This record gives sequence, C-alpha cells and structure tokens, in this order.
Amino acid sequence: MKLIECPRDAMQGLQEFIPTGLKIEYINKLLKVGFDTIDFGSFVSPKAIPQMSDTIEVLNGLELSRSNTKLLAIVANVRGAEEASIFEEISYLGFPLSLSETFQQKNTNKSIAEAFDQISEIQDICQKSDKTLVTYISMGFGNPYGDPYETDFVAQFVANLAEKGVSIISLADTVGLSNAANIQALFKTISAQFPKIEFGVHLHSDLDSSLEKIDAAYKSGCRRFDGALNGFGGCPMAKDELVGNIATEKIIHYLRKFDHQLGIDFKALDDALNFAPQVFLGK
Repeated sequence: MKLIECPRDAMQGLQEFIPTGLKIEYINKLLKVGFDTIDFGSFVSPKAIPQMSDTIEVLNGLELSRSNTKLLAIVANVRGAEEASIFEEISYLGFPLSLSETFQQKNTNKSIAEAFDQISEIQDICQKSDKTLVTYISMGFGNPYGDPYETDFVAQFVANLAEKGVSIISLADTVGLSNAANIQALFKTISAQFPKIEFGVHLHSDLDSSLEKIDAAYKSGCRRFDGALNGFGGCPMAKDELVGNIATEKIIHYLRKFDHQLGIDFKALDDALNFAPQVFLGK
C-alpha cells in the first residue's frame, strides 16, 4: 500500500504566497508521518504557478536524513525535467498528461501529441538520472469541455505510455467527475489489461462523496492513493471553482480497517494536521 501526500497540489492554487519557511516547516512535519512519497513541489514556470517558484529553496530546507519518504516533483516539459533531475533527493518526476486536448493546452500549453513527445524525452532523462517517471492522466474520468472520453480512449493512452516504458500511472480526477461506478469500471479494465503497470488514483471530491470514491478504488484493486491533509487543494488550471483533494486522513481511516501495514506515525500525523491550517488558512 502506498500513500502519496500532495502538499504541492494543496498549495499551488492559493493566491496568497505561502512563506517559504512555512512550507519547509510543514513538509518537514509530513516527512515524519511515514508516507511513501511526498509530492512536494514543481519545476514549472513561476509565471504559470507563482506559488511553486521557491521549490528549490524548499527542497534545500527539508530534513531528509531521518525519513524514508521519497520526494516527487511535478514537471511540465523537458526543461523542467532537466532541472529537477539534477537533485539526488528527488526520486520521482511527475508529468501531467491530459485525455482532454482542451485541458492539455490550458495546463501545459501544448497539444496531446506534443505532450507524448515530451514524455519520451522525460523518460530518457529519468533513466539517465536514476529517477522514475510518474504519469498523471488528468481528466481521467471525464472532462467539462465536451472533449472525447471513454474507457477505450484511456486504454489507448496507457498502451502508448507502456510502450515508452512508463511503469507508474495515476488516474487523476481533475474536476471531481468520478463516481464509484466509473472508478470501478476504469480501474478494473486497465489494471487487467496492463498488469505490469502500477496504477494509482489522484481523486478530487467534495466531502459527501469522498468515502465512496476511496472504497470503489480500493475494491477495484488500487493500492496507490494520493491525498492532501484536510482535503485542501485543487487544480488552478481546471476551472474557477476548485474541487479539493480527498483528505489523506480519510484514506488512512478507511485503509486501517483492512489491517494494512501503513507505516504511519499517528502522533506525527496529528501534529501535521494541527499545523496545516496555519499553512492554508493563515491561522
């Protein structure tokens, strides 16, 4: 079971800049919790995502020596991958690939075809720098733009990624369109077709439907979950009304029923939960 905590996703849509020191303090608390991976920052244009302009400063302030948690950084192009690949502390590079042509342009200023070309180059960079590429299939459960979407369409994307050697894919529900039925249908279908790929989910949800989404993913075989403490976040490139991440504490509470060895330090988790409002709400 892998739990991926995503403070980067929780922070990036906030208009008011979070002080670098506060980010460092928060992520250092997260490093004590026992997550498999922390999605801590991104190597993207500061004009596009001003909140992430201090990613290197944050990285330099992290206390990694006493943590087994790995770091993931988001990149949107080859330039970002080249920059991120320099840092030995980073284990994973995450690339957002959209099923929606409209959103691919909005999110990374390139077409889907161009994005696939970029993935080939980024995969090569990862292999040369001993990193692993995680591809996020955004708009993975539909889109609000009227662009084509069906399960077979997703499977075509996965097949293309598999040919490029991508081994980890996270199905991202960018605007909260997933439900129990389509999560089960999609996850079961593609995980059966591509058994060598590690599939995860990065779900956005309102509070009322988050538990049924977690349940559907788990019962479909998902063992890799992204979340953000307190359910903060959402994609600033998606639409004006952000739909938050699923709260990590809800995922943990659900998974504990199945006696998984989650490796969570619950005292450290409570400390991070209590600190989070200072970061995201200024109190």
